[in-house]
Amino acid sequence: MTAAAVKTAKTGASLEAIQDHYDLSNDFYRLWLDEQMVYSGALYHHDSETLEQAQLNKLDQHIRAARAHDARRLLEIGCGWGACLRRAVTMARVEHAVGLTLSQAQADYIRRRGEPQIEAFVENWQDHRPSAPYDAIISIGAFEHFARLEYSDAEKVAAYKSFFARCQERLLRPGGYMSLQTFAYGSTRTRQSAIGDSATQFLAREIFRETDPPTLANIAEAIQSHFEIVALRNDRLDYARTLREWMSRLKRRRSQAVSLVGEEATQRYERYLQYSFIGFQTGNLDLYRITLRRLELPWRRA
Repeated sequence: MTAAAVKTAKTGASLEAIQDHYDLSNDFYRLWLDEQMVYSGALYHHDSETLEQAQLNKLDQHIRAARAHDARRLLEIGCGWGACLRRAVTMARVEHAVGLTLSQAQADYIRRRGEPQIEAFVENWQDHRPSAPYDAIISIGAFEHFARLEYSDAEKVAAYKSFFARCQERLLRPGGYMSLQTFAYGSTRTRQSAIGDSATQFLAREIFRETDPPTLANIAEAIQSHFEIVALRNDRLDYARTLREWMSRLKRRRSQAVSLVGEEATQRYERYLQYSFIGFQTGNLDLYRITLRRLELPWRRA
């Protein structure tokens, strides 16, 4: 994809749409997420594991997949409240970890911790201009925001392709790896049938505005000439288990939730978590964890 094509490709969720969801209240999210405030599907190795351990499993898996151990510089696109950045610095000996988010509340949370090896920017990946390419990239739970419900499949692929082109050409060093996690439409139903579903409409209108997840085919098409798939796993049942735990925690602390964000918002999140649980449990939604290796840039005639 040329630089001009990347520049003209449609973008996904706006700053306002992202902040509408993620800036609701740090204290509200703290009620029902794990101790590290990881807001994405966990990775369970054993039935007896807690949500806290399963989230650490997930972070460690992404760090390994991105070959980030002992890296000098790591970029996380969609860094949340900084759990993966901290894990990379403290456990994987990453020298400098940079996180991008469109949530002001998340960036402020990370900055207040005052960790010198970690930086957080309220910045879109399209606008990020590092002084040199990164050794590794991790992106967990951001990719689903890169396209909107009204986009055609061709427009969605173009948006995703612009992301992979940017990572290949500007953000990741030659031979570098990216570890990507995204939820996606599952194989049990088509995107066209899902869009007309009341749950999909509710999530797009009330929870994740200006957002529509990909299909696996969208991703496979978009990486062409930019990355190769090294490993792919679908952990949808792990996300269902994560959501069940989130629902249980929110139920136990419901009165606190209402005092923080009100009855209407609490009910909205209860409905969202229930819909999402059903989606992953039935296979209407998948959870992909994909290891990608950067391809060499094509030779260009001077």
